[in-house]
Amino acid sequence: MTISTEDDAYLLLGDGEVPPVLELNPGSSSPFLFTCDHYGRLIPRALGDLGVSASERERHIAWDIGIAGVATRVANALGAHLIAQRYSRLVIDCNRPFTSPGSVPLFSEATTIPGNEGLTADQIEARQLHVFQPYHHRIGETLDARANAGAPTMLVSLHSFTPVYSGIARPWHIGTLYQHDTRLPPLLLRLLKQEAGLVVGDNEPYAVSDTTDYTIPVHGEKRGLMTTGIEIRQDLIAEEAGQIEWAERLVRVFAEIEATLRSEGHLV
Repeated sequence: MTISTEDDAYLLLGDGEVPPVLELNPGSSSPFLFTCDHYGRLIPRALGDLGVSASERERHIAWDIGIAGVATRVANALGAHLIAQRYSRLVIDCNRPFTSPGSVPLFSEATTIPGNEGLTADQIEARQLHVFQPYHHRIGETLDARANAGAPTMLVSLHSFTPVYSGIARPWHIGTLYQHDTRLPPLLLRLLKQEAGLVVGDNEPYAVSDTTDYTIPVHGEKRGLMTTGIEIRQDLIAEEAGQIEWAERLVRVFAEIEATLRSEGHLV
């Protein structure tokens, strides 16, 4: 059975609950469109706490720590459009295909998610319909409008990563993630490596793929856009001072990228 929007709203998002999509600077003329799949960690009231403790819901398993502050500052400083997703990846991961085991995770790292066990197809569809789909519909709608207006677009997906995973320390301060684009990622890598003292990951700590990612393959690569993901290590941006520092760095780098690509005739 397919749930109707009306029935699903009753099951998942009640009156007065926060919409899943957050936007800054819609209609911007900046060539950058920023997305943030794991911006927030809200959980719909109907799902309670998913059986996960408050301390666990503050960890990376629930959201990308620190990236909200960075994304907001970068978008506002550049006057660029930001589309972000407010609900926790524990409800549904908005950067995973529906076929991925991580779409509605039964466990994350070493933490089990009791509220995701034994879900019916309708319950899963409710999360897809009211959290995942509005977010990605808005990204697609925006990109289509920009294409119709002839506006050049670079899609940048902003994330953060844990400093230690499975007991192994990660040395990178920031990483660029990509799959097919050979224009934006190399330029971004070069400029980041010119920043003093940075250890920059080339497709580290993750690489983009069609099976593990959604935003870049579906919205960027299928449209032939210049596109990249960015991962910043969470201990560097957990506090406001770090968010400000990294936002200022990215604003400087993105401004140089835009100037370079315009001078080369790629943003006309």
